[in-house]
Amino acid sequence: MKQRERVLREVLSAFFQRKQTRFTQLELSKSLGLSLSAVNAAVKRLSAMGAVEISPRGFRVVDAEKILFHWCNERDLQADVTYQTRVDGTVSQIEKSMPPGVVYTAYSACKYALGHAPADYGEVVVYATTPGALQEIKRRFTARAGPPNLTVLAGDGGLQRVAQGGVAPLALVYVDLWNLKEWYAKEFRKALEARLGL
Repeated sequence: MKQRERVLREVLSAFFQRKQTRFTQLELSKSLGLSLSAVNAAVKRLSAMGAVEISPRGFRVVDAEKILFHWCNERDLQADVTYQTRVDGTVSQIEKSMPPGVVYTAYSACKYALGHAPADYGEVVVYATTPGALQEIKRRFTARAGPPNLTVLAGDGGLQRVAQGGVAPLALVYVDLWNLKEWYAKEFRKALEARLGL
């Protein structure tokens, strides 16, 4: 995930989870372990599109929906794929077999966050937030030919911090669903829109 995407993830996670609207670039820099210039560049971009208002002491979110859709178009999900394979068994069996250090996104995350799946789905998409988690996934689900139904994305410690109960922040789940090609991704996005108040 690019540095500016990590800034977007942090801002939108705080906005949708805690209704936080005010931030400082310095606090974001420290919590994300990014340079202040990297954070400033991301915030200036949001300011230029009218999504945030910058003040001498930080910035305020004025249009979270605009930030979310900007991120949807910026996200390059394929660049974060670290492992894919075909697994025999149901998506429920795959989900239950995940090791520690995994954060669910896309369909599984939506199902866990909403308490139900808005449509049937046939793939599991997760973030491996530690090298050990990725190694364990490869051990449990060996590489096999066929259309992949397990996709592992590169995660980071910041994601683990903002995840809730092993589920990615709903803004990130939405952005990931936006970037998936299966027809039912739209059904999951619609369900999340209601939860996010879009």
